[in-house]
Amino acid sequence: MTLIVHGRATSSNVQAVMWAAAELGLVVERKDVGGRFGGADTPAFRRMNPMGLVPVLEDGDTVMFESAAVLRYLVSKDGAAGLKTSPRDDMWAEWTKNTLCRSFTVPLFWTFYRTPEAKRDMVAVEAALRQFETYLSMAMAERRTRDWVSGSAPGLADIWAGHVLYRYFTLDFERRVPSGAQDYYDALTARPGYRTHVMVDYSELKGRLSF
Repeated sequence: MTLIVHGRATSSNVQAVMWAAAELGLVVERKDVGGRFGGADTPAFRRMNPMGLVPVLEDGDTVMFESAAVLRYLVSKDGAAGLKTSPRDDMWAEWTKNTLCRSFTVPLFWTFYRTPEAKRDMVAVEAALRQFETYLSMAMAERRTRDWVSGSAPGLADIWAGHVLYRYFTLDFERRVPSGAQDYYDALTARPGYRTHVMVDYSELKGRLSF
C-alpha cells in the first residue's frame, strides 16, 4: 500500500519526512495541503490532525502527525532500509530537531525571510543567526572526522540537522559558516533524496507571515 503524506513541498517538516522516506526506499505519494493550497482547515483534515498542521502521514488505517514521530514510524516499517538508528542517533536526533532546527525556523527563517522587509528586526535576525551557527558548530564538532552526525552513515540526526541547511546556505545574509559545515552540506547535496525534497524553491514564502 502506498504511503500518503499530506503537506506542501515548501514545508520544512514535510521536506524532512519526504527526504527520510526517500533514504529509506519507501514509495510515498505527497498531496499538497497548507499554505497557498489550503485544505488544512477542512473537517476531513482536522480529523487527521486537530491542530491543522502538516505533515500528516496515512499508511492504511494508521494516521499520524508530528514529523519526528512520523520519521520514527517510517524507520520501523518492514522493508525500510537506509538510515542509521542507534541510541546515540536517537539522542542527537532529538537535539538537532528541538535545539538546532528550532533555533533556525522561527527565530531566523521566519524573522528574516517570511517577514516583510520593512518590518524585519535585523538585530534579532543577527542574534538568531549567530545562535544557530553556535549550535551548528556543536553538531559539526560531534561529527569530528565522521561523515555524518549519526556516524559512518546518515541517520535521523542528519535528517534534522541537514534539512534546514539548504535555506541557511541560500538566504541572503552574511554567514559565518562553522568549520566542517560546508563539507557536510556538500555531502547532503550529493544525495538524490535531498536534492529532490529539500532543495526546493521557497520563494513563495517570502514576506508571508501566515502558514
